[in-house]
Order: sequence, then C-alpha cells, then structure tokens
Amino acid sequence: MRIRGTIRRSLGRLEPPPRVVDWSLLVVVLAEAATGLVSFTVGTPDGWPVFWLHRSLGLAIVVLLGWKLARVRHRLLDRRLWRRSTALSVLTLVATVGTIATGALWVVGVDVRVSYWTLLSVHVGFGLLLVPLVASHAVTRFRPPRRVDFEERRTAVQYGLLLIAGAIGYRLQQGANALLSTPGADRRFTGSQPREGEGNGAFPVTSWVADDPDPIDRTNYRLSVTGLVAAPREFDADELAGNDETSALLDCTSGWYTVQEWGGIRVGDLLEAAGGVERGDDGASDDRSARGAYVRFVSVTGYRWTLPVAEAEDALIATHVGGDRLAHGHGGPARLVAPGRRGFQWVKWVTRIEVRAERDPAQWVVTLVSGFD
Repeated sequence: MRIRGTIRRSLGRLEPPPRVVDWSLLVVVLAEAATGLVSFTVGTPDGWPVFWLHRSLGLAIVVLLGWKLARVRHRLLDRRLWRRSTALSVLTLVATVGTIATGALWVVGVDVRVSYWTLLSVHVGFGLLLVPLVASHAVTRFRPPRRVDFEERRTAVQYGLLLIAGAIGYRLQQGANALLSTPGADRRFTGSQPREGEGNGAFPVTSWVADDPDPIDRTNYRLSVTGLVAAPREFDADELAGNDETSALLDCTSGWYTVQEWGGIRVGDLLEAAGGVERGDDGASDDRSARGAYVRFVSVTGYRWTLPVAEAEDALIATHVGGDRLAHGHGGPARLVAPGRRGFQWVKWVTRIEVRAERDPAQWVVTLVSGFD
C-alpha cells in the first residue's frame, strides 16, 4: 500500500493544473486534426516529421485524458451530479476513446473493415468528430487559464517530458512491431499497409468522397488538352494507350499502398502533341518552370487536381495496370499516375488536361463536393 501511495503521489506531482490540462486537450486535438489532414498530402519519406508529430501527440492525449478522468470520474459515475452538459462530456469521451483505440489498432497492424470503411478511415472520422465536440465541451466548461499556470517551471518540465515520452513510445511501438513481426511491421511511414499482386485485382477500388460515375464508353471517350498550349486537341482511348511504362507506388489515404507497373502515355508527350506550352506575350523563352505554369487534371465527375508543369510532364496518363486494361473502378479508360503524390491526387476518369498560369486553390473545395450531383 505504501508503494502504491508513493506512486500515486509522484504521478500527482506530474499533473499540470486543471485549467492547463483542459486547454491542452483542446490544443492537442486541434493539432492532431491539423497534422492528420496535412499528412494526407505527404507521399515522400522526407515528410516523416508530420507523422511522427501526429503519433506523438496521440500518445500525449492518452496521458492528458488520464489526468482529466482522474479528476472528474466521480462526476461521471454519480448520476446525482449529472447536468445537461454531462451528456456532451460523455459523447466527447466516447469519441476520444474511439479515436485513440482505432489509431492504436491500426498502428499495430489490425486490418478490418467497418462496413465500407477501413479502420484508418474510422479513425479519421472519430478524429474529425472530436474537434467540434472538444471545442463545445471547452465552451461549456470555460475557465480561462491563468498566467501563473504557465509561468511555473514545473509546467514546462511536465510538457517537455510528455512530448519526450510520446516520441519514445512511438519508437518503442515501431521496435515491437519489427521484433514481433506484427502486420504493422511492413507499413509505410504513412501508416499504409501493403497490397500485393499485379493488375486490377491486386488493390481495392476506392473513391474520394462521393465520386462514383457510370462506366465510360471507351469508344466515345475523349481526352482534351487545352489552356496554354499552342494547338489544343483531343485524344481517343487508343491514342493514350502508348508504349510508356513506369513502376509507381500508389499510397491511398484509406490506409493501403501498392506498387504496380502502369502503362500509358507521358503527360509531357501529350503537351508536345498539343503544340507545347505557349510562350508569354513578351516573347520570353519557353521555360515552363520559370513561367510558373501548372497543369490541371479534371475528372468526368468534376474532381480535379493541379501539378506544377515540370512535375506534370513526367506524370503518366495510365490506361493499363499490371498489363491489364484499367477497370472502371480504378479510373478507366484513363487516370493520372503521379509518383510521390497520395492516391487522392491521382485523378481518375480524366477527361480534360488544362495548362494554366496559376494554381487552382478551389481544388480543395471540389474534392469535397464532386460527385454529389
């Protein structure tokens, strides 16, 4: 009993002031949402700090939640102390536990589906739900933090130790996965798990948000190349089935990745066939990167994504995968293959390529509304 009491007192000395814990939970949840959304756009290993921070903060939430529950558990367990705001507190707790549990299971390699969704997708759903719930909870329990709460050296030490513990915990988890050869050991740095095989059947059919068009008649299909090109033109499906091939890794934000041989035609060759990118009115040399030109890829659903022209030229408009003609679910007759980009940026069912002088910030809105019509 003495040992237990000593441990309890030691842990109590580590706990920051209640106001700091409450507001820290809100800040960390917002940071988790931000790093999680940013991680969707990271496809190359040099972006690992985003994922490291996201997972470390997740472990920090576990500790903060433990301090919070230790303080308020009597109010949750005694029905006589319940108020109107208690229901919101319970709902917030359920969303928090759901977020932590699904994230932890995914990290160790558990790969199950909840209806249509992977466990990672459920984790994202819980996380997005948690943001308004924690914000609303903070409003109902609003107690502004005091300056003295942050001036104590102990508070700074506590949070420094919290972040260090999160980083160490993350590294220990990686080591345990490798040592025990769990399914999580062969994940990419993004958390995605591998899908083996070749061709259409080797990886799942997924669509971003509501995109689900009817199959496209290949004989009537046309891809137009327009915008800042000298001679806009159209290509049919046979003209796109060129001799270019590339091995590229598709990393889907729903939590899987696959390496496939993609066949089709380089975007740079399509631009050249359309007369090349136009020169500026000042007669400057046709240096496309210096001109700041971009290439926008537009789907039959209205979905679209834009790449810098130098990157776009080396991308592929694919008509085949693993020697198979692209199935409709995978974007047939033609889809974008953009190595180093995440799966949602590999636009399916491409019907238009536009060369532009500027970026397309509205593409972020379109990704959320395309397909709903």
